[in-house]
Amino acid sequence: MSASNEPEYYGWLMARLAHYLGRPVADDVPFTEYGLDSVAALSLYGDIEEEYGPVIDPTDIWLYPSVQELSAYLELRDIRLGSGQQVRAAFVFTGQGSQHPGMTSGLYLNSTGYRRFLDEAAEALLPYTGLSVVDLILSRDQRVHQTAFTQPTLFAVEYALARTLEEAGVQPVAVLGHGIGEFAAAVIAGSLSLHDAAKLVAVRGAFMQYLPSGGGMMATCLAPYEAAELTAEEPGVSIGAINAAKATVLSGELGGLERIQRRLEERGIACMPLKVTHAFHSPLMEPMLAKFEAVTRRLPGGSPRLPYYSTVYGQLTNEPLYAPYWSAHVTSPVRFSDAARQMLDHQALTHIVEVGPKVVLTPFLRRMGGAEGPACMGMCRSPETNAVDLAGVVSALDAGPLAHPLVRA
Repeated sequence: MSASNEPEYYGWLMARLAHYLGRPVADDVPFTEYGLDSVAALSLYGDIEEEYGPVIDPTDIWLYPSVQELSAYLELRDIRLGSGQQVRAAFVFTGQGSQHPGMTSGLYLNSTGYRRFLDEAAEALLPYTGLSVVDLILSRDQRVHQTAFTQPTLFAVEYALARTLEEAGVQPVAVLGHGIGEFAAAVIAGSLSLHDAAKLVAVRGAFMQYLPSGGGMMATCLAPYEAAELTAEEPGVSIGAINAAKATVLSGELGGLERIQRRLEERGIACMPLKVTHAFHSPLMEPMLAKFEAVTRRLPGGSPRLPYYSTVYGQLTNEPLYAPYWSAHVTSPVRFSDAARQMLDHQALTHIVEVGPKVVLTPFLRRMGGAEGPACMGMCRSPETNAVDLAGVVSALDAGPLAHPLVRA
């Protein structure tokens, strides 16, 4: 490929590296092989900052360690809204707690596409749930708050919402799921089939429903390290989710949570017990693992075909999403903040769509992205979301083929 066909960064980087190293460089040879040290790398970062503004972090020079890779990454990072570039949207799937009676019923009644996909998911779930999640939704049944029905119903709604967007021409360039939202994300990424995911979600919810009571969860305005200090004094409590820099959820025994709540209130730190039936994403889930693992071992799981940002690992993963992953997912904290930040750093997104029955994660994502970050929107912005609202989301996404992921020469 000639230099004239490369991004503008290519020639500039070739010249700067030759300047620092005192000789011409090959575009595919790692900087370290030329002897580029940390001082020179920081100086190069300063030159990039001066020339192009805050498009990368200093550590990106080591993550993309050749002219070819770094120029390609700079080109991705420089995509901005209104720049004439195609839409690059990520789908972020909401977790448990976003459910409500009648959720998406307006869409079901007025959108033929959404109705078809929700019926498809309901049919896949029916052998395990014993009742149609469509009937549960349309009747505004309060059992939607019982874990055995919450998890499969949320999965069905999120699957149907995502497929509806895809049918309208919106193809995600990356996916991320919060807690139970990871199952819909895995189907959209091609790691699980609809029927395998339906079985896993249904048995997972049922096994959790019949765990002993006595656990709970509490949202706090604590940084993760502050939460870790508190839980060190309460062995029955652990970190259940890290949603933002100062938004950590604790999960565990009710007595321990109550003692922590009193300490936080004495210090004037905001906290709020969550309306949940169990201590999800904590060691209190372990009694259901043996049964769950027996089911997961019989089902295949493939590697994602889209960039998949795992909230188990807090980062991009390419590994197959099969039994060990879904078992770890039950008791591991939800590392949403880490995964979302990495996705924002690496994907040069123009839009993020929260795929779920109400907006929960969008405010966190907006704060992480900042003023120059992607536009963040929820598919369901109110309990009465209907086909007109859906059309607005599709229009905002300029529905049509999205930009392909960068292919490096």
